[in-house]
Amino acid sequence: MNDGWSDDRGQNRGYGRGSADAQPEGARAMRHVQRPQVPQQPPQYDPRFDQGQGPGYDSGYNTGQVYGAPQGGGRGGVPPQYSPRPGRPGQPAPDWRRRIKVGSIVLVVAVVGWSVGTYAWASSRMRNEVDLSKVIERPAEGDCTTYLIVGSDSREGMSAEEKKKLHTGSAEGKRTDSMMILAACGSGNTMISLPRDSWVTIPSFVGSESGKKFGARGGSKLNAAYAMDGPELLVRTVEYNTGLRIDHYAEIGFAGFANIVDALGGVEMNIEKGFKDKKSGADFQAGEQTLNGEQALAFVRTRYAFAESDLARTKNQQKFLSALANQAATPGTILNPFTLYPTLGAGLDTLIVDKDMSLYDLGKMFFAMKGISGGDGKSMNIPISGSAPQGSLKWDMPKVKQLVGQIQNDEKVTVEGK
Repeated sequence: MNDGWSDDRGQNRGYGRGSADAQPEGARAMRHVQRPQVPQQPPQYDPRFDQGQGPGYDSGYNTGQVYGAPQGGGRGGVPPQYSPRPGRPGQPAPDWRRRIKVGSIVLVVAVVGWSVGTYAWASSRMRNEVDLSKVIERPAEGDCTTYLIVGSDSREGMSAEEKKKLHTGSAEGKRTDSMMILAACGSGNTMISLPRDSWVTIPSFVGSESGKKFGARGGSKLNAAYAMDGPELLVRTVEYNTGLRIDHYAEIGFAGFANIVDALGGVEMNIEKGFKDKKSGADFQAGEQTLNGEQALAFVRTRYAFAESDLARTKNQQKFLSALANQAATPGTILNPFTLYPTLGAGLDTLIVDKDMSLYDLGKMFFAMKGISGGDGKSMNIPISGSAPQGSLKWDMPKVKQLVGQIQNDEKVTVEGK
């Protein structure tokens, strides 16, 4: 058997294992094996690669020669490649979409937290002291939300200096200085002033403190009801004489009224005709002006300077309250904590409301008043037909019934008052 290697032509030279020839076995001829070609990348020059290598060092980049493995990761390999990126080398580009998204979420959470905190703080300061459940024989509920808004001459918390400054006098107790019904309806809002000298019937009632039932008192001025048994009897008297159910009650005294105005930085008013009144301290020129708390209180209390007396005063009260609400219920006030908190604090310290009124209901009341100043509704005095005993005013009852019917049915108010 011949185990020798074959030459290129397949002939046996006689050398190899088991050969009998005396010549030593020569070099074996092996078939050429070609390695797969690895594609070469053009060298990238990085000046940092040559730094610190010392003189005479040849990196091989001048001839295009690459030392070491083509994919080298250790000594002698291909230098690291860097992609151009903004910022520091090797740092990923900032993800602005993610940053904006996260920032927006943080902002929303902060605003919600602030709003909830403010609502809780203000709600805890509300004086829910009037219990309308004590009012008896109430009319049926209508389609609108009705508020009885009362300005009292309470001097609670006022110093002697403040009483003198605001021309309030020093009478003890408190009486109603102004009264008005605000009807917030889908067809439009209506503000109806009730002159305090209105001649009305004070009906039977249950005492708010004693719980005893008292008989009707007959004819009297409207403000006498408050003096006799406070807010509950006043609501009872208004409901009895109008037939309109009152949903909420809100009352504010002299000091609270003036402090709210000052906290807002004053209220802008356009006074059509100047007037003076020593008793209220009023001294106004005609034209546009900003009233501070002291001036505002004088403006809404003045009646002796007008021929129409109480009827003229109620018109000024409506005009001012609408302007006050228009300025208070704005983003500039609500979103500015330096204005919002002093305003809420000044109002809530002296504002007395019914037990069912929430801060949300109070906000709706202010926005309804603001709507009237913006033309979404009307303001009027309750219809008057003439004079009555004790220098009082007699209501025009047919018109009053028509007015109440339109409010109860959420119809546009067409009745006119003086």
